[in-house]
Amino acid sequence: MKARVFVTLKKGVLDPQGKAVESGLRLLGFDKIRDVRVGKVIDIEMDDTDLEDAQRQLKDMCEKLLANTVIEDYHFEIEKDGVKVTDICIVKEGKVTG
Repeated sequence: MKARVFVTLKKGVLDPQGKAVESGLRLLGFDKIRDVRVGKVIDIEMDDTDLEDAQRQLKDMCEKLLANTVIEDYHFEIEKDGVKVTDICIVKEGKVTG
């Protein structure tokens, strides 16, 4: 089972790396850019487990280590045997949706 975790800064949190990338792109002639935000993608391979358990484990991983939930949001996708078994999973009020 594989998971892909996406971590991004929450709206309203200053993103100096995003601003630097935006500036660089403008200098390269890409002048139609409105805004750039930079995040991270984390690929995780897990032992096969049921989907509910995988979602719970991923939520715990994100909240304990992978994301700083004060300033970052996260969501994840899960695939098994090369087939996506979830749409994007978002955690709201402590529960996995999606």
